[in-house]
Amino acid sequence: MENQVFQLSYALDTFYFLICGALVMWMAAGFAMLEAGLVRSKNTTEILTKNVALYAIACTMYMVCGYSIMYPELGSSLLSGITGDGVAGAAEPATYAPSADFFFQVVFVATAMSIVSGAVAERMKLWAFLAFAVAMTAVIYPMEGRWTWGGESVFGLYTLADYGWSDFAGSGIVHMAGAAAALSGVIFLGPRAGKYAADGSPRAIPGANLPLATLGTFILWMGWFGFNGGSVLATASVESANSVAVVFMNTNAAAAGGLISALLVARVLFGKADLTMALNGALAGLVAITAEPSTPTPAIATLFGAIGGAAVVGSILMLDKLKIDDPVGAISVHGVVGIIGLLLVPVTNSDSSFLGQIIGALTIFGWVFVTSSIVWIALKTIMGLRVSEEEEFEGVDMSECGMEAYPEFTN
Repeated sequence: MENQVFQLSYALDTFYFLICGALVMWMAAGFAMLEAGLVRSKNTTEILTKNVALYAIACTMYMVCGYSIMYPELGSSLLSGITGDGVAGAAEPATYAPSADFFFQVVFVATAMSIVSGAVAERMKLWAFLAFAVAMTAVIYPMEGRWTWGGESVFGLYTLADYGWSDFAGSGIVHMAGAAAALSGVIFLGPRAGKYAADGSPRAIPGANLPLATLGTFILWMGWFGFNGGSVLATASVESANSVAVVFMNTNAAAAGGLISALLVARVLFGKADLTMALNGALAGLVAITAEPSTPTPAIATLFGAIGGAAVVGSILMLDKLKIDDPVGAISVHGVVGIIGLLLVPVTNSDSSFLGQIIGALTIFGWVFVTSSIVWIALKTIMGLRVSEEEEFEGVDMSECGMEAYPEFTN
């Protein structure tokens, strides 16, 4: 009887894990639609190519070496052929199929890389971006994941867990890491042509398809239930099922709070209801709650989301003043709010500490930013990062992909 109960629990947890992984995979479509909607039509095909290609690269490179770097014991079993007799963590018997763990982890890697895509849009060479995706998903992300979720010491110097570090589903590990790589890339690239006037004031460059951007946001919102809910890692017991329900509820509440907050702040600042700010506000609320969606009450989760939504509006305006050109607001949504999400964890989770969150954030950001910069410099030297002025003016769709996304609307 006990064996039958275990088998049922194992099957349910594995199935739940895989479904949540599939939801997170669907977030790749959300990023693709969001970014395609927020860039100009002449750059749509290239950004879609980047999104679908980076997902494939992430899956392959994480299988080849990334998973082994992040989880050495699990990685060795993967390469030799995972079975149900493997381990799902440490030395304890598996409570779900280890191959399900790999699938769930690999879609997180792709999410981190997707963040970079939007920030460097409309002026980066496609193959330079894809080359960076190889480095990011094979080494850069897995190393910081090894120190955080993997529990290993940072170069043998210190262990984050000893300081009270906690990041439930990846506000820092996934989102801030992606934003750190994006920030580095944007600095080396420089702003899009025509983004800033002679006096330095920013010029608006509207996206081509706001319905598509809105669809992308809804897809991401839905996928986030798998992102956060799957991080409970189980659902076959009363306790874990209740935890999953709380995480779903708080994830949704934070997204709603973020959108409302951003919409109101934009109304005060601009006198209008700014759709793009509202969309980024929802995503900011989701990022803010990702570090700890299991301990807040729904009201507190809504408040955390609202803090993220307000912060993202201010951050986007600040980065514009600093001439850091991010076409989709990815650095603000995932980076600035990712840090905020980490710092909010100790408010409701007594097992974490502000010191631990700060040390963890500095560790992740420092590692990803520095290593990304080294890779960007190498790529700039070897193949160049930016398309020519003529190619940027005409749109990178034709120069990089040889086709247009909307050919019937052009002469």
